[in-house]
Amino acid sequence: MPEPSASSSGSRARTGPLSRIRVCDFSGQLAGAGATRYLAAFGAQVIRIEDPVRQGRWDILRGSPPFIDERRGIDLGGAFQNHNVEKLGVTINLRTERGRDLVRRLVAISDVVAENFAAGVLARLGFPYEVLRDLRPDVIYVSNSGLGHTGPYSSFKTWGPIVQAICGLSFTSGLPDLPPAGWAYSYMDHQGANMEAVAILAALVHRDRTGEGQWIDMSCTDAGASLLGPAVLDATVNGRGMRRPGMPHSNHSQSPVMVPHAIYPSAGDDCWVAIACRDDRDWCALVDVIGDGRLRDARFQTLAGRAAAEPELDGIVASWTASRDKFSAADAVLAAGVPAAPVRTPEERIEQDPATAAWGLWPEVEHAAMGRVRVDGLPVHLSESDWGVERGAPTLGADNDYVFGELLGCSPSELATLRDEGAV
Repeated sequence: MPEPSASSSGSRARTGPLSRIRVCDFSGQLAGAGATRYLAAFGAQVIRIEDPVRQGRWDILRGSPPFIDERRGIDLGGAFQNHNVEKLGVTINLRTERGRDLVRRLVAISDVVAENFAAGVLARLGFPYEVLRDLRPDVIYVSNSGLGHTGPYSSFKTWGPIVQAICGLSFTSGLPDLPPAGWAYSYMDHQGANMEAVAILAALVHRDRTGEGQWIDMSCTDAGASLLGPAVLDATVNGRGMRRPGMPHSNHSQSPVMVPHAIYPSAGDDCWVAIACRDDRDWCALVDVIGDGRLRDARFQTLAGRAAAEPELDGIVASWTASRDKFSAADAVLAAGVPAAPVRTPEERIEQDPATAAWGLWPEVEHAAMGRVRVDGLPVHLSESDWGVERGAPTLGADNDYVFGELLGCSPSELATLRDEGAV
């Protein structure tokens, strides 16, 4: 691999509620990298292991779009940068015995080993749970795969849309009489990351109480199924499947029933506004705002009547919103006490919404190759032990000298030999 780039200051003092925790991290994409990102933001030292031969591409986001400018390269992928802030990065060639020995030494000083390979991959690389436990008896090992390590589907390989289809999420999405729409930008990667982070924290609490480590075997598909409670109840208790006449309708609200409740067109190209009437009081207020006599029809004065004529009612509301700017339409409805919001583009939400700066949801970090860039923050704030995101994702092998030298005790000559032999 190339000579290491400038270190991402791995030796700096760690702060935060997880500052005593070290994670040996093989994970990638978002389902895995997202979980360890949360831990890093709260102070854990997350050491990301990458393959020098493939230049870290067991995470396909490494060097992949989006890019911030015309530059291209293994250290310039925007999504990788976003999902790996506050982490350290090392390269280890697991095809070599010297490389595997480095992993053994790193596991021995780590509290958590995390990966989201297909089931069994880390074991085939020489590190099943039994080996990890021998290296550190109280280690917490988390394997986040598509369908877990047990059961008839454990050998299946999955990706975001596959997970959604298997678990049933795809079946619940879309509009009437159209195919399932799916959940776009892998919703399950986010949910899988959330579940994994919670599981790791629970295992750390258990270890603090008992001294016991454990294996967290996680199925991202089952994490998706956990979001289907109302749909599953409706099917099992009432015998009503989600895809029935008029269903599903992702813009309408069936539980609880609210009408009108939809996304309506507004003036401009691909511009929209959301409006939700919770009850008859909201309805009367909305009628006064719109001022269309058709809305005073006796049929619309009860929730049952509005629900029975929902398509017609949506058309009348849409005729009012379509001639108005989405922001002014939402402001007028909000002023009457009815929930409404313009459908914001990412640029409108991040660059133009004052709530962005007030909350600090998109902090800027310093990245060794990209420079100053904005990344996702966390949607929570703790009054006494808040998260912090200041350091960009590691460039390839950025922290080899610190991790192998200061943490594992390799001498400069040993590091040079490891590079010459292709172990790092």
